[in-house]
Amino acid sequence: MQLKGIHHVSAITANAKENYHFYTEILGMRLVKKTVNQDDTSMYHLFYADEAGNPGTDLTFFEIKNAGNTYPGISSISGTSLRVPNDKALSYWVDRFNQYHVEHEGISNQGERNVIHFYDHEKQRLTLISDEHNNGVPGGRPWSQSSASVEHGIIGLGPSKLTIKDPTPTVKVLTEILTFTQVGSYPSTVKGQEDILIFSTGEGGTGAEIHVEVRDDLARERPGRGSVHHVAFRVTNEAELFKWKARLTEARIPNSGLVDRYYFQSLYFREPNGILFELATDGPGFATDEDINHLGESLALPPFLEDQREEIEAKLVPLDTIGNK
Repeated sequence: MQLKGIHHVSAITANAKENYHFYTEILGMRLVKKTVNQDDTSMYHLFYADEAGNPGTDLTFFEIKNAGNTYPGISSISGTSLRVPNDKALSYWVDRFNQYHVEHEGISNQGERNVIHFYDHEKQRLTLISDEHNNGVPGGRPWSQSSASVEHGIIGLGPSKLTIKDPTPTVKVLTEILTFTQVGSYPSTVKGQEDILIFSTGEGGTGAEIHVEVRDDLARERPGRGSVHHVAFRVTNEAELFKWKARLTEARIPNSGLVDRYYFQSLYFREPNGILFELATDGPGFATDEDINHLGESLALPPFLEDQREEIEAKLVPLDTIGNK
């Protein structure tokens, strides 16, 4: 068994309408599923991805209307990367961010790659990372109707960054349980802090990495809007997911057991520093209940929630995504 890379990242927003505007109109990603949080159907769950909603390209958001500010700290997923095709694309995005008044830090180096660190309207900590020299997991395909340049468009998720105080137990889970190996490091931008460690799985590359930042100068993060809820890793199918459950149980790591999310099967657990990990299957996918040409236009509910549709819709503020442009 070996994980194939990042499957999706799920974060928190306080306003679905503003979130939809930023990620579709400014970043040019496609809303591939407008549904609800299956554990709390009073809130939207929005999925942004490449044109087909391929695994490894999904950045998702739970709408928690009363979410307060995030106070960054340890025991957190402190950074989410989005892949672009090459270094030239980064120059395009600097110009676009300036045009739309998006807060960013310009083009810089992160190890051997060029990146742009930037923030959405709720201070979500984001990075565009160049695939110029990527030889690992291939990226997806930008949406052909994107409001941004298709040539320079976002092609998937890059590395997630974990910020922790004690790396030893987290690294043990990554390497001894989850099949990651350390493949490098790069300097921290914070004076006096250790280098950030790079861990890779599967085919490797930008779509299959976790970066571990050790900080001894921060308190525990207080999450809110603009924070990340969990990161999910790719598993081939349900049969393999059962094997992962057995591995976690044998290692005495408490876990959720298999959870049917309809669009994929999931398994959740927390690593020793309290960060929530998910293992998720590559399929069935988002075209299971919607035509590929009309993904995200209507409120999609899995079959086990369909009989509650009227009650669920009554609790949601309507979000117009018809045309999804």
